[in-house]
Amino acid sequence: MELIGPYLIACTLLIVAGVSKAARPGDTSRALTGLVPVSQARMARVVRVGAVLEAALGVAALVAPRPATALAAALSYGSFAVVVGYLRHRGGALASCGCFGTPDTPATMLHVVINAGLAVAAGAVALSRPSGTIVSVLRGQPLHGLPLVAASALGAWLCFLAVTALAELQGVRRAAEASG
Repeated sequence: MELIGPYLIACTLLIVAGVSKAARPGDTSRALTGLVPVSQARMARVVRVGAVLEAALGVAALVAPRPATALAAALSYGSFAVVVGYLRHRGGALASCGCFGTPDTPATMLHVVINAGLAVAAGAVALSRPSGTIVSVLRGQPLHGLPLVAASALGAWLCFLAVTALAELQGVRRAAEASG
């Protein structure tokens, strides 16, 4: 599995984003209410259920990297890329996606690229037809996967920062430029 590192990043972010949205579905439900004509309260319930499923998919894909779980992760990230791209197109760079349950996180092109890249990585893992568990995958890595896990954790943190903190900074900068 050549792209196991980015795949681990994808699984980790599914878990973190799912738990975050389940705890605070408001921003995601506001972002999606424009796509689906339902009430804010109903969308919040839908987001919370979807977020729990997202986190569960992340755990399942992480623990048992199989073609089905990797394909589901790839389809999730492909869907996220399309939705964030649409939100960006519809609302400009300041549109919020609410991916991590954080307020006013702008949808950026970098966010679309990260989602698309993680979709490709998960798709490549699915096509490699892995079997076994994450333990057996890590056992075949140098130092039983410790460097891979550390690099993947760092990659997940950097992706998280890119779609939250960096996106917020870009939004503030654009707002300041627009106000003169």
